Amino acid sequence: MSTIADFLDLAVQLPGVRHTDHGRYTKLQVHAQTFGYLWEPTRTVGLKQTRSEQLALVAERPDVFEVQFTAGAFGWVVVYLDGVERDELAELTFEAWRLTAPSAVVDERADRLPT
Repeated sequence: MSTIADFLDLAVQLPGVRHTDHGRYTKLQVHAQTFGYLWEPTRTVGLKQTRSEQLALVAERPDVFEVQFTAGAFGWVVVYLDGVERDELAELTFEAWRLTAPSAVVDERADRLPT
């Protein structure tokens, strides 16, 4: 089980991340591009993924993941924090960040997941 604090801690370990409180939700961005949302009351996060990854996650564990929306090549997925361990949340958060961050920033970070 992951916590809200786990998610925020993982996200801020990644270069260029800023989070902004919008009252009902918190938006996470890298270089002014959104890659995630946090809804504290429901203990859920929305993360950018590829469409194929979105569908695979939802098909594999519909009690933990649900389709949020799709936009172009990307499929956003809702993640119930109670259903994922911190290491899996780290992978999902990293992938959302990597799909959004400028390529030079991604290249500099390489494949180092947040811990």
